[in-house]
Amino acid sequence: MSVYHLDKIFTPAAVAVIGASDQKGSIGYALMNNIQKGNYPGKVFPINPKYGTVNGLKSYPSIAEVGQPVDLAVIATPINTVPAIIGECVKAQVKGAIIVSAGGKEIGQKGRDIELKIKEEAAKADIRIIGPNCVGVICTHAKLYATFADRMPLTGNMAFISQSGALIGAILDFALKKQIGFSHFISVGSMLDGDFGDLLDHLGNDPHVDSIVLYMEGLTHPRKFMSAARAVSRIKPIIALKSGRSAAGAKAVASHTGSMAGEDTIYDAAFRRAGIVRVDTIEALFNAAELAAKQPVPKGTGLAVITNGGGPGVMAADALSRLRLAPVSLGPETIHKLDQFLPPFWSRANPIDILGDATPERYALAVETCLSAPEINGMLIIFVPQAISDGAEVAAILSKVLRGKRYPIFAVWMGDESVKKGREILSKAGIPTYETPEQAIESFMYMYDYAQNLELLQQTPPKLHHMLKFDKAGASTIINNALGKHQTFLTEPTSKALLSCYHIPVNRTELASTPETAVHLARDMGYPVAMKICSPDISHKSDAHGVQLDLRNDEDTRNAFKKIMAGARAYDPKAKIQGVTLQSMMARADYELILGCKNDPVFGPVLLFGMGGIMTEILKDQAIAFPPLNRLLARRLMESTRVYQLLKGYRNRPRADLHKLEEILISLSQLVVDFPEISELDINPLILVGSNPCAVDARVILEPSKIKSPLHLVISPYPAQYEVSAITKKGVQIFIRPIKPEDEPLLGDFFKTLSPKSIYMRFFSPMKSIPHAMMARFTQIDYDRDMALVAMRQDQGREEILGVARLMSKPGGIEPEFSVVVGDMWQGKGMGATLMEQLMAIAKEKGMTSVWGLVLAENTQMLALARKFDATVQSASGNQYTLRIDLKKHSASKSGQTIACSRIDR
Repeated sequence: MSVYHLDKIFTPAAVAVIGASDQKGSIGYALMNNIQKGNYPGKVFPINPKYGTVNGLKSYPSIAEVGQPVDLAVIATPINTVPAIIGECVKAQVKGAIIVSAGGKEIGQKGRDIELKIKEEAAKADIRIIGPNCVGVICTHAKLYATFADRMPLTGNMAFISQSGALIGAILDFALKKQIGFSHFISVGSMLDGDFGDLLDHLGNDPHVDSIVLYMEGLTHPRKFMSAARAVSRIKPIIALKSGRSAAGAKAVASHTGSMAGEDTIYDAAFRRAGIVRVDTIEALFNAAELAAKQPVPKGTGLAVITNGGGPGVMAADALSRLRLAPVSLGPETIHKLDQFLPPFWSRANPIDILGDATPERYALAVETCLSAPEINGMLIIFVPQAISDGAEVAAILSKVLRGKRYPIFAVWMGDESVKKGREILSKAGIPTYETPEQAIESFMYMYDYAQNLELLQQTPPKLHHMLKFDKAGASTIINNALGKHQTFLTEPTSKALLSCYHIPVNRTELASTPETAVHLARDMGYPVAMKICSPDISHKSDAHGVQLDLRNDEDTRNAFKKIMAGARAYDPKAKIQGVTLQSMMARADYELILGCKNDPVFGPVLLFGMGGIMTEILKDQAIAFPPLNRLLARRLMESTRVYQLLKGYRNRPRADLHKLEEILISLSQLVVDFPEISELDINPLILVGSNPCAVDARVILEPSKIKSPLHLVISPYPAQYEVSAITKKGVQIFIRPIKPEDEPLLGDFFKTLSPKSIYMRFFSPMKSIPHAMMARFTQIDYDRDMALVAMRQDQGREEILGVARLMSKPGGIEPEFSVVVGDMWQGKGMGATLMEQLMAIAKEKGMTSVWGLVLAENTQMLALARKFDATVQSASGNQYTLRIDLKKHSASKSGQTIACSRIDR
């Protein structure tokens, strides 16, 4: 279903209210009343056979009898009647429905069956649905108030999406008090159809929306959500409150990784990867939302605190300190300017204490000075009630000083009744106000976190020092053999064999089921050896006395075997014991780490890294991430742990080879990308001796999977299947592959090879360089949504981009925009046509029906090439043409020349 059918929900030309009522206190009455009270400009059709008129409007027995086009149906009838109503909407060509009716899946199987019928009826005409069991939808810019909430928000540019209808009223009350305006208020209810991912996509493309706030209890389509959030968070802040941080519902799992990668931790990692700011409480959500709605995103942590009381300034500094930050140091020029008008006893530091007798004029001068200070990125203004100063007068003069300033400024007017008027003045002026310095600092840091997330999303990952090669066939044989024998638990030797296929270093490990076999293997390995229990039912070997170290002879080995068996039986008499494993004793480790993965029921595979060994679950020094990983993401995963500081070298501990650890994490990531059958995997510990890592213990649990790779992942991986070697019609040998985030430097070099004419043909305007943020958008694409192919050649080991072809899709769309550009040296050699052929093949595979692009009228080469692809050419605005290629009809290109097509990428 196309996300753009949501337009009919939020900006309909005509609305039918099914279940409309004249009976006060009913939902049907509230819906009609709110729609009319909001001055909705379109047509409204009440539908209820019981009434001749509703709220002064003619009422119709059914939507079929309206006889006029209807875009949106708002349904407030018993849930069991809704499938038939949706069927009527299909016949009436309605495109959107808001179902406020309760009684769906929340009541059990009967409700789920009804929802299934609703969905089946809606699918017949691609009707998009919000709900059921929702409070409705408000779109202030369209003057649509299709809700039975009893408060109407102010118009603004912040969208709010809530999975809880009960919160709507409370948030509306808060927003009115704080003078916060909203573009949208959306209650999603059961999310039968329209969900967080759909709504983020829609709101991300809505020019009336500057920021988005979510209250979330769970996800229905996590891959779609992550795709949408990663795209939208690059251009608009997303703030989320996810309920359910407790571990009350945690299930028992069979590995260290499973027990440590809990649901809430995984949501944290998902929000971080998607660039979403997560808050912990309703209060924090309100406070951060107010700042997002009224102020721009801070560009740094350079916060100045202006206060007329020393104590509150210290409180603000302490709040920053708890976040490992400090107020920005004032530059000599700033201090000099402040000296000109502040009393001799001012603090001469930040916090800037302008003293208790500060007048409104002194406040204004201090604020103006800080606005011009280059070291300051944001400003917290604190007012404490004093006999000399009036909070309302200070607020009034500051409102004038700050009018029109796009600068992160927020205020704390401490107290209650005496500062109430001042807070109201500031709120109306668009300046967020808080009751305490701690609240203000917390909100500022949430928005700074967003700025940091944005920077990280746009960071260019470094390339690997060498290509990583994997034995996927060997790994597949191990997994298929095990599952073929209905073995879900891999023994330690088999687990290590699987890791070896992906070049994760392991030590030799052998399985022995008798004491004599153990002795024979120990002699072959050479003493001293280590012995460990091998059982699918014993995760924590040390707890079962299942580890014996430094065995130096045959007698030690036999005795160790007996001790381990006795300890295992005492620990769990029902445990299935396969024997013991033996391996050579390793040198004393400099570090012990844990690496692992777990198949989460919502997000699919998640990776874990942290401090390993027997203290793993006590120290709880781990971080998690989602595959696929590159070097940048692998390094960030390590940096999120305390052990990373040790790995950089500490006192007499040597520095670990961090590049090797990155490669191991990338290899582990690729293993779980390739095999959905891996349910849980532990490497604990991965020991580091000098610069040499080694997995000395490993455990893998398999489950048959109906989902094929890579559809089990929440983030689409690099599509290596689209790599192809090709020879153009003019005989140029090239390698075509999807673009990678690491390609940003190569793409920059490619841009430098383009002539001003080629740049103008491609971007429709002259450009001397491409900003980093735009380069990040070009290279860090979501392969589920878009595709960009690069034509490459290698010259003495150096890669070079010769041309780029790109598909850009609207979410849920089947007609993507395309663009092509080829370097000036390589034009006329058939490279553009070769890139286009590959791009069209991918578009067909993805189910696209046609592609289109814009081209300048003077770009005759591109127009000629397009005709070779059976493109239709239509005049667009000005000197532009629209090209459209029907993918069912297009034929191979016969032209060998192309320059550039289409406008600048979104």
